Amino acid sequence: MMRLNKYIAHYSTYSRREADQAILDGYVRIDGEVETNPAIQVDERNANVMISGNKIVPSDQFTVIVYNKPRGELVTKKDPQGRKTIYDSLAKQYRHYIPVGRLDFASEGLLLLTDASRVATALMTSKMERVYKIKIKGPVTEGMKIAMGEGLELEDASAGAHEHADAGPMSFAPFYAYQVQKDQGDYSILKVAIGEGQNRELRRFFAHFGAEIVDLKRLSFGGIELNNLPTGKVRFLERSEYSNLREFLDAVEKAEKQKLKNEKKPPRAEGKPEHKPAKTFTKDKAKAKAKPSNEPFSTNKYKPDSKFSKGGKK
Repeated sequence: MMRLNKYIAHYSTYSRREADQAILDGYVRIDGEVETNPAIQVDERNANVMISGNKIVPSDQFTVIVYNKPRGELVTKKDPQGRKTIYDSLAKQYRHYIPVGRLDFASEGLLLLTDASRVATALMTSKMERVYKIKIKGPVTEGMKIAMGEGLELEDASAGAHEHADAGPMSFAPFYAYQVQKDQGDYSILKVAIGEGQNRELRRFFAHFGAEIVDLKRLSFGGIELNNLPTGKVRFLERSEYSNLREFLDAVEKAEKQKLKNEKKPPRAEGKPEHKPAKTFTKDKAKAKAKPSNEPFSTNKYKPDSKFSKGGKK
């Protein structure tokens, strides 16, 4: 879903301000009815929007960029405290791009941004692996290893959270894989792969064991690698990455259509076999169990149901 003014600005030659004015002046119709609320949500894929009698036809083309976010930048448009944001560093042509998830102020590394809200939503809500390199104070304990392999349920996950965050319960799914690269007692370095993007998830996870994360860098997301991209620089996706992404989006759309189709079906008649629903593109938290990996990490690219590495096989 997308705000009407943003939808018009994105898929036409109108600017956001011009779109707002056209809507307020009554020149915009949705399904034949005049709409004067710029903030109303429309279905980006199926909306029937006309402006001054001309139908807006959304393009299926989209762009995704990789940004190597440095520490000390917020992933937001504006900060009330006046701190630097990613949009202060990005070129003007990317000001309307949507970040895929977040990296907090003290974190760095790969951040995906796209000009298509449906792409951002599909990626953010997926269970694709996110790979991080982290440095923690203290050793890697047996309790950490068990929790990385089996998951963790906390009644109070305020430790490691932002100082203004509300305290409350939090559920951590099993890691897809982890690799202890250094364990020197006073500090440890790990490479971990997770399939969620909850707020300060890794910081909260390790804070539960009394370990503070002092360095956190995202190395990849769903098979898109940071590689040697310099800090503060941007690159476009490669052709193969776009191809994989389109396959993933097609699979997501197909699953959504199948789900809607199943929901619209009338209740089965008594005595008839029950129809089995289509598989969804989520991972079963109860079955996943990460194991330590001494081999180089690999990725599952854009296949949400495949495992991350040999260390993460069932």
